[in-house]
Amino acid sequence: MRVISLSTLKAFWDNSPGYLDAREPCLAWYRQVLVADWATPSAVKADFGNASILKDGRVVFNIAGNKYRLVVWINYPYRVMYVRFIGTHKQYDAIDAQTI
Repeated sequence: MRVISLSTLKAFWDNSPGYLDAREPCLAWYRQVLVADWATPSAVKADFGNASILKDGRVVFNIAGNKYRLVVWINYPYRVMYVRFIGTHKQYDAIDAQTI
């Protein structure tokens, strides 16, 4: 999979020292996704059983032992993933994952 954009993840932990613990789990997730070849939501679930599949290609991943939430939009035919949001559960609760 091609991930757009790693800079969104880097900005999350670089711009706030309180989130520096997200760095390694996010990079581990990123490395795993780079080698994935997901053509369907079920393929995502096969690799990440705790991922939440939403409508219209949206997927929510739990990062760092479920401390953070990562929302992405996946274009399955092109194998491209767009990072839409990363934050704590409280920050996640304040957004609409379907529209962000």
